[in-house]
Amino acid sequence: MRSMWKGAISFGLIMIPVKLYTATETQDIAFRQVHREDGGRIRFRRVCSIDGTEVPYEDVAKGFELPTGEMVVLTEDDMADLPLPTTRSIEVLHFAAEDQIDPILFSRSYFVEPEKAGMRAYVLLRDALERSGKVAVVQVALRQRESLAALRTRDGVLVLETLLWPDEVREPDFSFLDQDIEVRSQELKMAASLIESMTEEFDPSAHHDSYREALAELVAAKTEGRDVVQPSDEAAGKSEPTSLADALKASIAAARDEHKGAGPRRAKSAAAGPKAKGPAGDASDSAPERRRARRRASA
Repeated sequence: MRSMWKGAISFGLIMIPVKLYTATETQDIAFRQVHREDGGRIRFRRVCSIDGTEVPYEDVAKGFELPTGEMVVLTEDDMADLPLPTTRSIEVLHFAAEDQIDPILFSRSYFVEPEKAGMRAYVLLRDALERSGKVAVVQVALRQRESLAALRTRDGVLVLETLLWPDEVREPDFSFLDQDIEVRSQELKMAASLIESMTEEFDPSAHHDSYREALAELVAAKTEGRDVVQPSDEAAGKSEPTSLADALKASIAAARDEHKGAGPRRAKSAAAGPKAKGPAGDASDSAPERRRARRRASA
């Protein structure tokens, strides 16, 4: 990994020199826009909407459009004059319990690596955070933008989680919140039973992106020039529950069957195997064939 930021954690009078690394990466399959006829790439040019000329990148500036349609142009020099007091510092503001931070505020994650001179102070802060069970609420400037962030521990490493500002989270203004919707106690009990029957330890590795896998298979098939098989819809032919209570009952039954494991089902299918085929799996060992063979032998 390559570091994308260098600075220091400011913790009281302690300065811990660190590097930041992007902790996550997108695994989506990247596509280019191309011409359908010949596969040529579609290229875009920066064209001025007023005079129609192509604008070089060095002449492109930031513009803020006013409600009147007028444009306020900001140059790089204008942006450079903005105050960013935490440009090279992760400033610890205070500490808080981790469950006090709503997960909706989390934006991006970064691994924090200590520089050689700050390893001891880094480990001290890491161990103190782990022992306290709290996170450090910090302020940091990344990519010319100041952000609120949380500093926490994960697998022996400090992780910086940038946070959204409170005014960046929308209010859920939905009409159903003002309605008095009745939920029956029996339905609530069944829903609780369903939740209980489906509760298990969360294992991220047990889940995968089936769409991305199918897309990769499609690209591979196109590359190799072979046919693509359309997967069957397992849900086809299943009858829909007629009510919420029926749906809950069916879900509970399905969840219980799934948690019992596939062992009994495998045993049942194995026991059914010899009835359909002989020891060698040959169709000639069926009952009609055996009767015809006995008649030929007696003749």
